[in-house]
Amino acid sequence: MAWKSKTRNLQVFDTELSADAVEWCPVPLWYNILVCGTYQLQKGPDGAMEDNATPTRTGRLYLFECNQEGSMTPPLTELQRINTPAILDLKWCHVPVSEKPLLGMATASGELQLFTLGESQEAHWGLKSLTSLEMGVDRLALSLDWSTGRGDSSDMRLVCSDSAGCINVLCFGEANLTAMSQWKAHNFEAWIAAFSYWDTQLVYSGGDDCELKGWDLRIGSSSPTFTSKRHSMGVCSIHSNPHREHILATGSYDEQVLLWDGRNMRQPFSESSLGGGVWRLKWHPVHEHLLLAACMHNDFHILHCQQALEGGGGVCSILGSYILHNSLAYGADWSRMSLNDPPPYSPQTAEPKQSYSESRGHLRIQYESPTASFDTSLEDDTGNYIPETVTPPSTSSSAGPTLKQTGDAPSLSCLLASCSFYDHMLHVWRWDWTPGEACITAKADNERGSVSSEPL
Repeated sequence: MAWKSKTRNLQVFDTELSADAVEWCPVPLWYNILVCGTYQLQKGPDGAMEDNATPTRTGRLYLFECNQEGSMTPPLTELQRINTPAILDLKWCHVPVSEKPLLGMATASGELQLFTLGESQEAHWGLKSLTSLEMGVDRLALSLDWSTGRGDSSDMRLVCSDSAGCINVLCFGEANLTAMSQWKAHNFEAWIAAFSYWDTQLVYSGGDDCELKGWDLRIGSSSPTFTSKRHSMGVCSIHSNPHREHILATGSYDEQVLLWDGRNMRQPFSESSLGGGVWRLKWHPVHEHLLLAACMHNDFHILHCQQALEGGGGVCSILGSYILHNSLAYGADWSRMSLNDPPPYSPQTAEPKQSYSESRGHLRIQYESPTASFDTSLEDDTGNYIPETVTPPSTSSSAGPTLKQTGDAPSLSCLLASCSFYDHMLHVWRWDWTPGEACITAKADNERGSVSSEPL
């Protein structure tokens, strides 16, 4: 039996300014909170930059609450918008601070800013500025990562990369940020920096010099622990797997996703070509084999990495793709909210405007409404429409992505958000997947073996 995958758009939101970062809150009780960041380069009246003019980069931070109450109700409600310097990256701390979620923001003003989430006077959730720290003059803060990826609050640090090619390590405590170290890591922009979530003394960085580097904070920053030029273009994305020790995913302008074993960084053990430049990678918050990729000129893809992680190497298969954005695919993230019921029925009332042809499935846009919302579905790999029930989805902020039984095969339902740049759009969408016999057999073999894995 072939596996079945279907993707359905739930809502489209116009961010007005170019959208490039989106993050669901990972802290229990606030799983339904979503933030989106924007970046806008201000130009002159004729659309061009003036000679010798300093570019003006502005942004806006959006805060949303997600509550799916029925098939006709848009899930997102905007709670707050804050005008800021242009935003390059957003990341929530994985654990609460003083019993509240904490959000980090990397800005074009070169600052790392922190916000706390609390109740506003209107009895809604709202973000409040807590503290900030400048990385240096005449530079942009490009990315950030928290050391708390495995839910450990005993070591609360941040790493930030900037446009001067520097890596900055900061400590958070007493409601303040303190600079611990800064060093020149790359010859050009350091697009990305990330912790190893299993050993937070290890930091990885990637830059526009096409180099991927590792750093051990215990021995200082005078030289990297390794330098890899396996990527042929700028390294844009790095994410440590929070479920599997030593596992690292990297993405690059060279359109490749590489999986690494941190104990041997001479060569990746898996390479997958996705196209379009891989700007962001996100491991699933629960299921260790699923990897979400934002691929700039080639949409958003969900990769199944089980074979590679279990020692088989090779290419990670694409389980699902989301192609409804019309511009650069930059921001993407998994929600931990549960989706307990099948998606609502998608009427086939019009000929599809567009299709995504792939051996594993065909995503079809059923219609486009005047409000710019979409209704989509997927066919299976034999070309048959995958039917949906009339029961609307319900969501809960207490469970997480749902693994449910459908016949003999378990199925997975996930809520995701993604954003695109020039068309300034935020999308919230749902992905449902039922694995086939090959996936079920692999799961059974893994459960009988010595390697423990999260069942899908």
